[in-house]
Amino acid sequence: METKVQAVPDLTLPSATTRLRTGLQKSWYKFSRNKLSVIGLAIVLSVIFLAIFAPYISPYPQHAKELVDYNNAGLSPSSKYLLGTDNIGRDILTRIIFSLRGALLMPAMVLAIAVPIGVLFGLLAGYYKGTWLDTSIMRLTDIFLAVPPLILALAICAVLKPNLMNSMIAVTIMWWPWYCRLVYGMSSSLRNEYFVIAAELIGASKIHILFKEILPNCLSPILTKMALDVGWVILIGAALSFVGLGEQPPTPALGQMVSDGSRYMPDMWWMTVFPSFAIVIIILGFNFLGDGIRDMLSKGENEYE
Repeated sequence: METKVQAVPDLTLPSATTRLRTGLQKSWYKFSRNKLSVIGLAIVLSVIFLAIFAPYISPYPQHAKELVDYNNAGLSPSSKYLLGTDNIGRDILTRIIFSLRGALLMPAMVLAIAVPIGVLFGLLAGYYKGTWLDTSIMRLTDIFLAVPPLILALAICAVLKPNLMNSMIAVTIMWWPWYCRLVYGMSSSLRNEYFVIAAELIGASKIHILFKEILPNCLSPILTKMALDVGWVILIGAALSFVGLGEQPPTPALGQMVSDGSRYMPDMWWMTVFPSFAIVIIILGFNFLGDGIRDMLSKGENEYE
């Protein structure tokens, strides 16, 4: 009589590389379900590429510096100058490409400083809720949030010397309270969870509880807000340069280009329309990307529905 041998299931645990590959595939699937998120990612990568390789991609790199060419001033879009020239003969396309550097540097520096400060204050205030530390931090946060952000940035920039660095300082001062308020709400509720209480009972340090137990559970909303805030910071930076409180000539800046072109509307409309369109595209790209990151980090959802 023939005996059938049953196959023994493979109980070997997947390797770390396999788990990482599977996790990345799931994350990309959740991100790519929203086609606008993929478009946003393409826009953001394109903007970063143009900003890095601006001297090699732009048609007239010398037009990003001090240059006057009245023979070609005020030319409308053509095959030679795709987006036209400004009132002193500089190529609009070249100056838009070079202005992407300052536009990306602003949110990079602002969020690199504002996010750690806001997150730290939010963690401390939330974990020590009901104490003098909580009251001091949150009342200070309320004071900053009570002032309109753009008005506060304009006031700070007006006191300081107008340049890119001081405009970044002004925006940073007004931006950290939003992260403090966000993290405060999450950490004040997480402090009563069982895993935090268990860590306290076994004698874990406060630093361990704050940064190893509470902070990892706050990362998803923080990362999502950071992606969405990039567009807002770029818009604030453009507003500051529009009124002359950002980057100074001859360095190109999108807001400054819009301001310069507004004096020649509607005859030389391309001086204002194309830089404004660039601002809109960049902000839309980062907003679409933020929506995709939110979907990718969301939990409790069927990932392959």
